[in-house]
Amino acid sequence: MVAPRWPVNVGSVPHRSLFRYPGGKTWLVPLFRRWMQSLEPRPRVLIEPFAGGGIIGLTAAFEALAEEVLLVELDPQVAAVWQTVLEGDGEWLAKRILGFDFNPRSIAEVLADDSDSRRCRAFQTILRNRVAHGGILARGAGQIKQGEAGRGIRSRWYPETLARRIRDMASVRSPVRFVEGDGFEILEAHRDQEDAVFFIDPPYTAGGKRAGARLYDHHVVDHERLFALCAELRGDFLLTYDHCDAVGELAARHGFETKAVAMKNTHHAKMTELLIGRRLGWIEGCPVTGESSEGNTCRKRAEHRAATALGCGAPGRVAGPPARGRERCERQCQWSGWRPRAVV
Repeated sequence: MVAPRWPVNVGSVPHRSLFRYPGGKTWLVPLFRRWMQSLEPRPRVLIEPFAGGGIIGLTAAFEALAEEVLLVELDPQVAAVWQTVLEGDGEWLAKRILGFDFNPRSIAEVLADDSDSRRCRAFQTILRNRVAHGGILARGAGQIKQGEAGRGIRSRWYPETLARRIRDMASVRSPVRFVEGDGFEILEAHRDQEDAVFFIDPPYTAGGKRAGARLYDHHVVDHERLFALCAELRGDFLLTYDHCDAVGELAARHGFETKAVAMKNTHHAKMTELLIGRRLGWIEGCPVTGESSEGNTCRKRAEHRAATALGCGAPGRVAGPPARGRERCERQCQWSGWRPRAVV
C-alpha cells in the first residue's frame, strides 16, 4: 500500500445529503467524480449497497455521472427518510421541518413517538440525526450539549437548508431509486450486470475495529464474503475501508489494488482510509481531499474565492494571480470538480 496523500480543501463540494452521517463521504466526492469520469462508456447505473447518507449516489444523480442511481439501505430509520423524499412525500417533509417548533419539549415528544407512519418516522430520524452527538443514530447515542459556537442542541438544526436539499432532489438529472434491504442481496442480484458500477462503503468493522459497531445499529458485515462478491462483479467497483492490515490482506488475497488517502474526521484529526478496486490508475497525480463533516464550509464562498483567484469573473477582480499561483488554483478547482462559470 502506498503512503497516505495530503488532504486539500473540499469547500467547493456541494453538500447534498440530509444527514450528518458518521463516516460520511463528502470528502471523497472529488475522487469519486474522477473515477466515474474515467469509465468508458458512461455507466448505466451506479449502485450504492450501503447508502447511509447517500452523498456519493446523490452526486452521481445531480451531475449525471450515471444514467440511473440505485441506493440501498438496511436501517429502517434511514430508509424511511429516503422513501419519504424519493417516493412523493418530500414536500410534506420539507414543510414539517420548516414548521417545527424547535425546543427541548417538542424534541422529546417527537423522539418518543412510536407511530407506524413512514412520514413521521422520517421526520423523527432527521430530528434525531440533527440533535444527536456526532449525528449518531445508533441506540444509546447522546444529544449535543455545548454544540457549535455554544449554540447547544440548536447548532446543527438548519431547517431552511434541509428543506432546500429535499426540494433540490426533485430536480436531479438522473433518476434515483431506493430499496430498503440487504446490500449483499443487491450485489448478488446485479453481479452479472456489465453496465453497472458499485460504490461500496460498509460499516468499518473489519480486523476487530469497533467504529462501525459504535455508530450504526446495523453494523454486522461479513467482510470475507463482501470481498469475494466484489471479485465476481462484472461491473467495476470502488470500495472504501478503514486503513488497517486486515483489510489490506483481504484486498491482496483477491488481487485488488489499494490506495491510502488522507481525510479529516469530524474532530479535524488527520486520518487515512483505503480505496480498493481492480484498477486505480485513474487516481495517479490527483490531489486527495478530506472533510467528513459538514463543518462551516460554504460553497458560494468557496466558489467566490476560487473565481477571484483565477480572475474569471468574480466581482472586483480583473486580472488573475501570477502564473504559478494560478496553476495551483486551477489544479485544485479541477480536482474538486469546480469550474469557473462562463461570463455572459
